Amino acid sequence: MGRYVLRRLLQMIPVFIGSTLLIFLMVNVMGDPIAGLCGDKQCDAATAAQLKKEFGLDKPLWQQYLTYMGNVFTGDFGTAFNGQKVTELMATAFPVTIRLTIVAILIEIVVGITLGVITGLKRGRPVDTSVLLLTLVVISIPTFVTGLLLQLLLGVEWGWIKPSVSTDATFGELIVPGLVLASVSLAYVTRLTRTSIAENRRSDYVRTAVAKGLPRGRVITRHLLRNSLIPVVTFIGTDIGALMGGAIVTERIFNIHGVGYQLYQGILRQNTQTVVGFVTVLVLVFLVANLLVDLLYAVLDPRIRYA
Repeated sequence: MGRYVLRRLLQMIPVFIGSTLLIFLMVNVMGDPIAGLCGDKQCDAATAAQLKKEFGLDKPLWQQYLTYMGNVFTGDFGTAFNGQKVTELMATAFPVTIRLTIVAILIEIVVGITLGVITGLKRGRPVDTSVLLLTLVVISIPTFVTGLLLQLLLGVEWGWIKPSVSTDATFGELIVPGLVLASVSLAYVTRLTRTSIAENRRSDYVRTAVAKGLPRGRVITRHLLRNSLIPVVTFIGTDIGALMGGAIVTERIFNIHGVGYQLYQGILRQNTQTVVGFVTVLVLVFLVANLLVDLLYAVLDPRIRYA
């Protein structure tokens, strides 16, 4: 196991470098960041030259990237165009988005897997058909429509929640935004679990467990569910980073000042330091989540061993 983890960590290095390089190049071709910094009025040549020199934009792109990566490994993600350290923006944004992601992931796991198990065990029955239709509807509706609809009904019409989340962004306030963020992923988790349960319940090891007289609950939890969760865990593990990076729409709707909000502001203002810094951390989240998912396979299926 130790050798496997070490090998995976070494494999993550070129992936991290390649991902950050691609992001750095893409962000730097979005437009002239100095023009975005100057606003509606164009900067004069002297001011533009001074700003480029101050932010290191007068150097070749490859040199900018090497300088940026050297600073990243020392914990310096640069300075935003408003003079604020990107790490300070991260310190305020990431805790909020992490809480939102935790709520979304818990909803995915609890509701999605529960519905998937129920429909997988009752395949072809009315409850199975109803849940399949419901998940298809959820997948078909864009997130911004779901978010605006729930905000209008629960926040404006019925007054059950506040239409906008406060700056504290407590877990209680993030339940509805978390449901909106997790809605599409929840539908996929339900369908994945259902399919996996329906396939594995016909397996030899399940029939053997039933023939041995084991209680139905133990057959489902100890035998059927553990093996059926492998594709679901894979999806949820990769979805963690996607939820954190893809929360732009949800955070905009509910006025949540998290990672999505900062990315939106950075893109809008062509603030390359902010965008690249936040996306670099999200790349690390993706890589770590995938490593944890691979290690969790051995827990779910004892037949899987890592050399």
